[in-house]
Amino acid sequence: MAVAMAACSLGLHLSADNTLRPFEKTTILKALSISDATKSCYISHKTRLSSSSSGITMIPRATTVTGTVECGKQDGNQGEADTIPTPVVIIDQDSDPDATVVEITFGDRLGALLDTMNALKNLGLNVVKANVFLDSSGKHNKFSITKADSGRKVEDPELLEAIRLTILNNMIQYHPESSAQLALGAAFGLVPPKEQVDVEIATQITISDDGPKRSLLYVETADRPGLLVDLVKTITDINIAVESGEFDTEGLLAKAKFHVNYKDKALIKPLQLVLVNSLRYFLRRPETEESSF
Repeated sequence: MAVAMAACSLGLHLSADNTLRPFEKTTILKALSISDATKSCYISHKTRLSSSSSGITMIPRATTVTGTVECGKQDGNQGEADTIPTPVVIIDQDSDPDATVVEITFGDRLGALLDTMNALKNLGLNVVKANVFLDSSGKHNKFSITKADSGRKVEDPELLEAIRLTILNNMIQYHPESSAQLALGAAFGLVPPKEQVDVEIATQITISDDGPKRSLLYVETADRPGLLVDLVKTITDINIAVESGEFDTEGLLAKAKFHVNYKDKALIKPLQLVLVNSLRYFLRRPETEESSF
């Protein structure tokens, strides 16, 4: 099937060599590649993005964390385990037409996140700390992010994935106990997750109408590096355009919502079936092995 992609607000297209490119020419401040950056850090992400197009670059952290991981605490209950909250990172492309909104939650353990903001700025981004609010799930830190060279929201999926991995990278560095709740912690954290997510069980895909001109695609599956880029590529490989959406990292799971269309129309049932089958095949085949990090 010919690889093509309609114009969409994410600003993505595939070039002749099947690589993702933004419609507008952007300059991304690149540092070391993910694989290179991880070789120079103690807690690092030697990530391999499964698609050949996933040339994400990340800025390594400036310092290395030392110390012990908080796995429990001694109190009057004879060492009752301290409950580690679920880390949540939300990348929201829908709520603000002019900026990418990022929300980070890790119970009440997050500090000022100045190092995270600086790491994002090193990706060529303008980062504004919008607000902090508390609820029953903890302290929520929300940022508005735009590209420094254009002042526009981030639409390139490779850069969006770099933002996500940078945030998770810093979370594991400054809150090592979070690695027990993150998929990346299996290879790079001081405390790996106790159990791995079964992709067969975890994967859920649904498509519903979102008006006459687009459909809403929901994907929930086991998280891994490069997932956002590869989901977009799998969708666009069958000529379905991705308009916008939201990508959430919730502990070991990734949850994505994409507004999609086919030639400016909602997906008809046969095309929905093709998309669901393509995504299930892609997500369930082994993409990452320990030796590939």
